[in-house]
Amino acid sequence: MITLEAAHKRAAFFMAKLEKGSKKLLNAWAFYDWANSVYTLTIASSIFPIFYSALFVDQVSKVVNAFGMEFKSTALITYVTAFTFLVVAFTSPILSGIADYVGNKKSFMKFFCYMGGLGCIGLYWFNLDSIHLSLLFYFMGLMGYWGSLVFYNSYLPDIAYEEQQDSISAKGFSMGYVGSVLLLVINLLMVMYPDIFSIKENVADDGRVIETAAQVAMRYSFIMVGLWWIGFSQYSFYVLPKGVSSGHKVTKDVVFNGLKELKLVWIQLQDNLRLKRYLVAFFVFSMAVQTIMLIAVYFGEEEIAWGTDDAKTMGLIGSILIIQLVAILGAYLTSRASAKYGNIKTLIVINFIWMTLCVYAYFMKTPMQFYVAASMVGMVMGGIQSLARSTYSKFLPETEDTTSYFSFYDVAEKIGIVIGMVIFATIDQITGSMRNAILFLFIFFLIGIILLFRVPKEQ
Repeated sequence: MITLEAAHKRAAFFMAKLEKGSKKLLNAWAFYDWANSVYTLTIASSIFPIFYSALFVDQVSKVVNAFGMEFKSTALITYVTAFTFLVVAFTSPILSGIADYVGNKKSFMKFFCYMGGLGCIGLYWFNLDSIHLSLLFYFMGLMGYWGSLVFYNSYLPDIAYEEQQDSISAKGFSMGYVGSVLLLVINLLMVMYPDIFSIKENVADDGRVIETAAQVAMRYSFIMVGLWWIGFSQYSFYVLPKGVSSGHKVTKDVVFNGLKELKLVWIQLQDNLRLKRYLVAFFVFSMAVQTIMLIAVYFGEEEIAWGTDDAKTMGLIGSILIIQLVAILGAYLTSRASAKYGNIKTLIVINFIWMTLCVYAYFMKTPMQFYVAASMVGMVMGGIQSLARSTYSKFLPETEDTTSYFSFYDVAEKIGIVIGMVIFATIDQITGSMRNAILFLFIFFLIGIILLFRVPKEQ
């Protein structure tokens, strides 16, 4: 039996390992990337879009009734995604401000993690007959991921010294990539070879096939994502500090303090022409980039002639893996190009490639053309995201309050996503074609290029 004194010694020993910069603390933080990255690859990017589209395979018009209206299937899920990002954009600065003030950011991080994980598990019951409950589960997953990410990122300066932050952030990204690809491969095997996993098709009493074995396997994959996310996050929650408890009560001023800080940054931007013009350019081209990344699989499912359902499933997931692999090379080449030619010139070239992609996507019809597009997206996807953020960081004024500036950056990015998704969904809904919607995004990249040319070389 462990005595009270021994328990105190063990607790003291463990707390000694939690000093800022310690290897155990840094690894525990990075491990959350391993836990939550499965959501972005399996739910957001691959398995769920394929599953959702399969629900409408017997419909010619592919419509669904929700919220008292009739929506095109892709338009509905795009609207819900846009709404979720809108909620995240307005709540994240408020909640992060409260968490910092009260000193319990881990509690907030846990809440959103469990919300997201349970939302993923709830997708197992996703069906058109109970569309509102189904969309609630989808909302929970998306909200949980981005909500927990706000507090996860805010831990970085607390647990790592400045010289450690780049390396441990990269380690977290690598762990997330490996973990998400590992689970995706397992899910892919389940979908393509359900018999090996004893997964059977869903058959009605009259012998009619309600769902194929592949679709049932997709439902199981949603449960696996939720359990993976919640389960592996426990190590991070066990090691990460709760935060320095202030004992303060949450007041009205505290609730809106985060929004006040964003307003203050906006006022300060008026005196920084280079940063202001760059941020406007980023806002414009980012809404197009993020929209394409979020709807790519839906576009491929609806607009590409795959032949058979199995070929479609394999092709779409294969294209996601292509994007992930090529993105690593793209980020490296972008880094080299920016070092040689400068950030703004490199961003202009990347935006031109994205603009060309919009035109190419409008005309592509075959799987091979889609693979080519996926390769091009991967090449410029990681590059434009990392370069856009680092360019913003370089243009920041001399200030210790970088947190407020990056909070402003994140909110601007998410509001841009909302606008881009709403415009895309509206064009898709009105014209009935995602091709028209993606061609329209050409305009945003063109405007983004023009705005980048207007960014002064020096402040």
